[in-house]
Amino acid sequence: MFDDLTGRLGGIFDKLTRRGALKAGDVETAMREVRVALLEADVALDVVKTFIADVTEEAIGEKVLGSITPGQMVVKIVNDHLTRMLGEEPAPINLTGTPPVAILMVGLQGTGKTTTTAKLALRLSKRENKKVMMASLDVYRPAAQQQLLQLGEQGDIRTLAPVLGEQPVAIAKRAMKEAAREGMDVVVLDTAGRLHLDDELMNEVAQVRDAAKPTETLLVADALTGQDAVIMAREFNERIGVTGIVLTRVDGDARGGAALSMRAVTGQPIKLMGTGEKMDALETFDAARIAGSILGMGDVVGLVEKASETIDQAEAEKMAAKMMKGKFTLEDMAEQFKQLRKMGDIKGLMGMLPGAAKMKSQIADANIDNGMIARQEAIILSMTLKERKNPKLLNGSRRKRIAAGSGTTVQDVNRVLKQFKQMAQMMKKAGKMGKKGMMGGAMPPGMMPPGMPGGPFR
Repeated sequence: MFDDLTGRLGGIFDKLTRRGALKAGDVETAMREVRVALLEADVALDVVKTFIADVTEEAIGEKVLGSITPGQMVVKIVNDHLTRMLGEEPAPINLTGTPPVAILMVGLQGTGKTTTTAKLALRLSKRENKKVMMASLDVYRPAAQQQLLQLGEQGDIRTLAPVLGEQPVAIAKRAMKEAAREGMDVVVLDTAGRLHLDDELMNEVAQVRDAAKPTETLLVADALTGQDAVIMAREFNERIGVTGIVLTRVDGDARGGAALSMRAVTGQPIKLMGTGEKMDALETFDAARIAGSILGMGDVVGLVEKASETIDQAEAEKMAAKMMKGKFTLEDMAEQFKQLRKMGDIKGLMGMLPGAAKMKSQIADANIDNGMIARQEAIILSMTLKERKNPKLLNGSRRKRIAAGSGTTVQDVNRVLKQFKQMAQMMKKAGKMGKKGMMGGAMPPGMMPPGMPGGPFR
């Protein structure tokens, strides 16, 4: 998300930070360019006006223009205001109340509401240790209730069985009653959507809200829908009263302006964001990290969190101990590729690295994807155990055999071996430096994406 905006803002701020001193006119020129960039990224006009006015007023102050690094100060001000616009503190899901508490999922059809309902239920079950029930109130879309049942089976989440002919309000009441009887903590109600806003939809959602008395009414909005999402957010908030926003498909939108606008027009926090198709691809929306990402500062915190969720800590420590002794084999390298693939889409991970936006062309030229890492892993797995332990054995004929066995070329094999040599040297240096030279074990040492500094295919 925000790729286009990040690229535009990066160019604008590069010009500012390269200058030693700044005049008020320099800042105003830059802010005009920022204004255009925000509008082209689909941020609502009234939101842009307020943002630019606030930033300009602070940025042309004496304290900024008279500072040693005025350009950097302007970037910091923009970062602070972006964070404020998106909501300064992460907003948790409100589960306060007598169990079972209800969470109402609302939004238009096609926004990923049903999938998000299942993702949220799974998240509450796994992370919050709550007993969760899901119920589909969508009696209009063919197989909508069956879809939620299947997702419930997939995530091992209790799902209310549908009754033919039962209407939404009655379903909500039955769900709350059954959940209470079964000692559930939370009931997630997936309401029906429409292709567009209409009175019938709003009246039905209002009736369900009054019957279930939810602690949260979450608006599910597709980040790809741009200004339409902003209009929809305003309408739902005025007529139903939303308590938070869940953005879906944030991994697919290059503009992302809807996210900046919805928080501002509703006054309600963006609580969660869907980052992929998998059931666990639902993350807390952290404004400071998103603002940093927009300005090309990356999201190292998010990267480390992803690593800690998927990487076995005991294995990582065992590997770190080996490397402290200066030992690193092709087996270890294959294990790192495997761990990296488990962390998710490689392009998404690289986007979390500081300065990644400025290396877009380098990343594109390297043609980096999860398939590339899988091929690297296949090359190593096509070697014998002896070869993995002692790469010096790999003469020309052996390399041909490995290339044939892994469905790659001899050149690919050579590149892997060259990369292994570089990584082994790096591990020796890290071992001499001690554990601090290995990022404190937060991620397995040397785990860099292919094609990047220190990564495969260099």
